[in-house]
Amino acid sequence: MQARRAAWDLSALLNSADPAAPRPEQHLWLVRLAQWLRQPGPYAETEVPDGSTPWPVRRLRHLLQLLQRHPAQAERVVGVLRGALGGTQLSTLLAEHGFAPRAGFGSEVMDRLRLALVPATPDTTSLGELFALVFHDADDADWISALDPALLSGWAALVITPELRERWQRAAIDSIDLLAAQVRAAGLSPQLRLRMDAALLAERPFHQLAHAAPRLAERYAAQTTGDDTQPLLQEVQLLRALLARCRAAADSVHRHLEAYGVSVDVVFQIDQIRARCERIEALCTSLISPSPAADWRWLIAELARAGHERRSWRQLFGRQYSLLARKVAERNAETGEHYITRTRAEYRAMLQRALGGGAVIGLTTLAKFGIMALGFTAFWGGFWAGVNYALSFVAIHLLHWTVATKQPAMTAPAMAAKLQDVAANDAAVEDFVDEVAHLIRSQIAGITGNLLAVVPVVLAAQALAWWLINRPLVGQHNAEHVLETLSLLGPTPLYAAFTGVLLFASSLIAGWVENSFVWHRIDSAIAWNPRFVAVLGDARAKRWAAWWRANISGLTANVSLGLMLGLVPTLAAFFGLPVEVRHVTLSTGQIAAALGTLGTAVLHEPAFWWCVVAIPFTGALNLLVSFALAFRVALRSRGLAVRERGRIYAAMRRRLRQAPGSFLLPGKELPPAA
Repeated sequence: MQARRAAWDLSALLNSADPAAPRPEQHLWLVRLAQWLRQPGPYAETEVPDGSTPWPVRRLRHLLQLLQRHPAQAERVVGVLRGALGGTQLSTLLAEHGFAPRAGFGSEVMDRLRLALVPATPDTTSLGELFALVFHDADDADWISALDPALLSGWAALVITPELRERWQRAAIDSIDLLAAQVRAAGLSPQLRLRMDAALLAERPFHQLAHAAPRLAERYAAQTTGDDTQPLLQEVQLLRALLARCRAAADSVHRHLEAYGVSVDVVFQIDQIRARCERIEALCTSLISPSPAADWRWLIAELARAGHERRSWRQLFGRQYSLLARKVAERNAETGEHYITRTRAEYRAMLQRALGGGAVIGLTTLAKFGIMALGFTAFWGGFWAGVNYALSFVAIHLLHWTVATKQPAMTAPAMAAKLQDVAANDAAVEDFVDEVAHLIRSQIAGITGNLLAVVPVVLAAQALAWWLINRPLVGQHNAEHVLETLSLLGPTPLYAAFTGVLLFASSLIAGWVENSFVWHRIDSAIAWNPRFVAVLGDARAKRWAAWWRANISGLTANVSLGLMLGLVPTLAAFFGLPVEVRHVTLSTGQIAAALGTLGTAVLHEPAFWWCVVAIPFTGALNLLVSFALAFRVALRSRGLAVRERGRIYAAMRRRLRQAPGSFLLPGKELPPAA
C-alpha cells in the first residue's frame, strides 16, 4: 500500500485531474491528493528543509504556487475541487460528521465496528463520507491547524466562487438548525431531563432552542438582502447564551451520577450534547467573523479531529468508562476501609475474622477433593468446584469473617483516595505512609489468620477420617498430584499472578453490580413496591432493602470470584490454554491435606518443602497483582498521577529505619488528651 501511494508523484497527480470524470473518480483523485500531501520528504530537488512547518503545509504551498503559474492545470484541479464542494450534501459534514447517529452507547459500539470492518466508497453524495475518506489520518487536524492566512487566502481566491460561498453559508445555517434540534431532543429526553438541576431548567433553555435557530436563519436571510447586520449579531449572541445554559444543565447531570450511580449511556449523551453545542458555536463564528478564513480553518481541523475520534475505540471507552471506573473504585474504597486496621483492637478483630475465614476454607478444600472424587466431566467438575468456592466465600461474608486475598482489590481505591492530598504538604505524605503501614500489617494479619486456621482444620479432618474409617479423606494419587502441581519449581508463580487478576476482576464485577443496583434504585423498589410490601410487610421490606444495599457488593464479589476460580481453568483448557489458579489459602489447605494422607514420611521429601516454600510467593503474588491493578484503575479514574514518588519512597525508607515494627504490629495507643 505504501509503495502504491508513493507512485503518485505530483506530475502524474495533476495530469489525472479531470473535472469531467465520473463522480467516484473525482473523489478518488482527492483521496490521492491527500496521500501525496502526507508523504514525508522533499517534493522537489530545490526545496529548502524547514523543520518547523509540517510536510502537508509545505506541499500545499508548493502546489498553490504551481497552479498559479500554470492556468491550464489549475483549471482542471479547481474543477475537481469545486465539483466536490458543490456537488455533495454539505450538511452531512457540518451537522453530522463526528457524531453518533443514535444516542445509545451500545449502538455506537456496533456502528464503530461497522466503520472498522466495512470499507467506505468514494461513490457518495455525502460530503461527510468523502471528508472521512480524505482526512482519515490522526495527524490531519494538526497540519490543517498550521495553515497560514496567506496560504488560506490563496486557495480561497483560486477555488471559492461567490455562489459556492453562499451555498456554504446557507448550509451552515441549516446545520445550526439541525444541530439545535438534536441538542433539544437529547436535553429533553427523560434520561437526562429528570437528572438535571431544576434551577438550571427553570428558564427552559432547551425549549428556547426550538425558536432561536429559526430566528437566526431569518436574520441571516434579512442580512443577505442588504438590511442591518446588527440583528444577526444579536441572534448569535442569544443563541450562544442559550447553548451555555444548555451545557450547564447537561453538566449538572454529573452531580446526580456522582450521588446515584453512573450510566455509560447517560455520560455518552452528555458528551454528544457538549460536542454539538461547540459545533453550533463554531458555525456561528464562521458566519459573523470578519476573517472567516481562519475560523473555517479551525472548524475544518476540528472536523478532522472529530472524524478520527469517531473511529477511535480508545476515545469512545475512555471518557464513558472513566466515570464508571471512578464510581466502582469509590464503592470499593468504601468497602476497603473496613479491611484496613489502625488500632490494636482492630488488628485483633482482623486476626479473629481471618481465623474464621481460614477454618471455612479448610472445609472448602476437603469439599473440592470430594467433588474431584465424583468423577465429573471437565466442565461440570469446574462448575461444581466454583459453586463450592462461591458458597464458602459467601458463608465467610455472612459470618463477617474474611479471606485475606480479597482485601487488596478493595483497599487499593481507598489508598488511591489518600494520594489526592500528597502534593500539599509533608504531613499528607506521612499520613499516606501511615496508611501503607496500616495496610501491610492488615494484610499480614489476614494471611496469618487464614493459614493458621486452614492447616489445623484440614489435618484434624484427615486425622478424624483415619481414626473413624481407617483411611484419609484424600486419596494417595490426589495427594501426590498436589505435591507435583503446587511446587515452586513449576509454573506456580505465574498461576498465582493470574489468580491475582481474577481477584481484581471480582472487585470490578462487584463495583459494577453495586453501581447498577444503586442506579436502578432496586433497594427503593424492594422497600416501597406495593407487591413486595404486600408479601413481606412494610417493616420487613425495609429491612430487606437495607440488607441488600449493604451486602450486594460483597455477595457479588464472592460469587463471581468463586465461579471464576472454578470455571476459568476449565474454559481455558477447552481452548488449549494451560491456565490454572493458585490461591494461597486454598493451596495451603491442599498441601495440608496431602500431608494428612502421606503421613510424616513426606516431611523428608524435597517435593513437599518446595510446595511449602511456594506458599509465601503465592500469597505475595495474589496480593500484589490484585492490589496493583486496582490501584492503577483507581488512579486513572480519579485523574491522578503519582508525581511525588520520591517523597513517598523517602518517607517510607525513613519509617522502615525508625519504626520497622509498625509494618507488622500496631503500636501502643495513646490516651485521649484532656
